[in-house]
Amino acid sequence: MTQISVVIPVHNEAENLPKLHEEIVEVCRRENYQFEVIVVDDGSHDATREAILNLAGVVYIGFRRNFGQTAALDAGIKQARYPYIITMDGDRQNDPADIPKLLGHLEAHNLDVVSGWRRARKDPITKRLSSRAARALRRLLINDGIHDSGCTLKAYRAHCFEGLNLFGEMHRFIPAVLKIKGFKLGEVEVNHRPRVAGSTNYSWKRGVKGGIDMISVWFWNKYAVRPLHLLGGLGLIAIFVGIIVSVIGVYLHIIGDPTFKDILPILAVFLFLTGIQLFVFGLIADMLAKQYFATSGDRSYSVAEVVET
Repeated sequence: MTQISVVIPVHNEAENLPKLHEEIVEVCRRENYQFEVIVVDDGSHDATREAILNLAGVVYIGFRRNFGQTAALDAGIKQARYPYIITMDGDRQNDPADIPKLLGHLEAHNLDVVSGWRRARKDPITKRLSSRAARALRRLLINDGIHDSGCTLKAYRAHCFEGLNLFGEMHRFIPAVLKIKGFKLGEVEVNHRPRVAGSTNYSWKRGVKGGIDMISVWFWNKYAVRPLHLLGGLGLIAIFVGIIVSVIGVYLHIIGDPTFKDILPILAVFLFLTGIQLFVFGLIADMLAKQYFATSGDRSYSVAEVVET
């Protein structure tokens, strides 16, 4: 029997939860799943808590204040006890009827993660445009091969999250983080429904935070175990350019050309100091990275299997 944990982060979704829970239960019973529903209340100030506690067979996790969707997902995932984890939004725009499709695709192609792709989105035009801009930037920086990484509706094998902690706005980039660790990703088109109750929690601030976290994921992908290669390399380039500027300044002084005579020495010193600082920062980051991997239990690699013959 397939065992799944459905993890739902919510914030002020009291009107949507009863019907959503009904749909999830209906699908899981029809498919003969053994299941649990975990709802994480991310500091709601409406009747969300009461709505959750009125549902039968639900694991309720309540935050003391609003910590964000990533923190809510992390708490729910750590609570999950079954080998498959389904994540979805609490606004009923994700369709529980797609859960069997996600799990079927995951098993049929031996994947670790299957992400939903809201190809026909039912969101306001402003939200769709911002998502397209974010997708273009994501392809440029991390290129995880997922069309719609922002879709919360995903299926995971639970072992994907061993030793993984989510923070910031990283829920959008979980597939990218898992791809970095060597897990296999896929996606399927899913139904996306218009919001019928409540209001969206998305804002431009979340978009900015997501962009910053995207840069963090890019850095982690490229330089997590070798930050000195990036910062030290930039530092050496700055020092080299400073040397060239110094040579030009000396040459102009020798030939008596007063052009840039005050600017070039300042620029050369600035480049020298910047280069030295970047190189030192690279050394410090390198030591911190080694300390992190030595003490956190995280690894820069992921073992698929060990076989003794």
